[in-house]
Amino acid sequence: MVRWTAALVGLPLALSAVAPSAAADPSPARLVPSPVWGVTIDNISNLPGIVTSLDRLAQVPTARIVFDGFVPATYYEDAVAAIHPVSYIMGEMLDSYVFRQYTVKQYRDRARQYVDALGDKVDIWEIGNEINGEWLGTRGSVVKKMTAAYDVVRNRGGRTALTLYYNEDCWSNPSNEMFVWASKNVPSRMKEGLDYVWISYYEDDCGGRRPEWESVFSRLASMFPHSRIGIGECGTRKAESKADYLRRYYGMGVPQNRYVGGYFWWYFKQDMVPYTKPLWSVLNECIGGGCSRVLSGSTPHRR
Repeated sequence: MVRWTAALVGLPLALSAVAPSAAADPSPARLVPSPVWGVTIDNISNLPGIVTSLDRLAQVPTARIVFDGFVPATYYEDAVAAIHPVSYIMGEMLDSYVFRQYTVKQYRDRARQYVDALGDKVDIWEIGNEINGEWLGTRGSVVKKMTAAYDVVRNRGGRTALTLYYNEDCWSNPSNEMFVWASKNVPSRMKEGLDYVWISYYEDDCGGRRPEWESVFSRLASMFPHSRIGIGECGTRKAESKADYLRRYYGMGVPQNRYVGGYFWWYFKQDMVPYTKPLWSVLNECIGGGCSRVLSGSTPHRR
């Protein structure tokens, strides 16, 4: 997603409370239970504050860490090691707005580097973000990068996730409409093999439209018959609407047996670190059961 607040790449980290990194094992360490209570961390400054905000949530969340472009995996080793004990982790291989700056070879090499360095602590690998977005580059190069990263993760025993961009009536080229693009460009082996398929959606981008999610996810489940499905990214820049959005999305249930939630609020770092910020309490209320929902499974409670 677009960086409305810039990632603080290259700045020194306050790591006094950070656990030491360990040698990577390419196999995934943990199976993420359902429902998935996701949040997005788009930069890792103030790491102790991030860890505390995650740790104090009523149920164990899944932190989606955005790995910035042209930054080595070693930059994230300490952060991933610190977050791992208090949260499941989904690693976003590369944000969609940097995607076109990589060649196919560079993207494949990046996937190898990150999985080799962090694979023992990243539970899910998001191998493509908002993959049908019209800003990612030519169709051929996008597909090659997506499949290259998928193969790298699968060959190392990792779990894979693909995030699509929901754009009903919000596209310039109809070939980029989410279902059209996915049908034509996601190969059969990925349709059969992806562990998770997420939808990124921002109402701000689509004139405030609120999709009929039951029918959307029904179609998605048919296209990806073995994948867990859910919302992979959401949020709003409108300060006065954030609490309402949080309650609406994290309280959203879809009567589909592979729907696992997700949500992955983009602004977790900005809105909920430190945990004394009011929106942290709104999120915790929903995660703790204060928002109505219909979700199966049982995510571990803290205590």
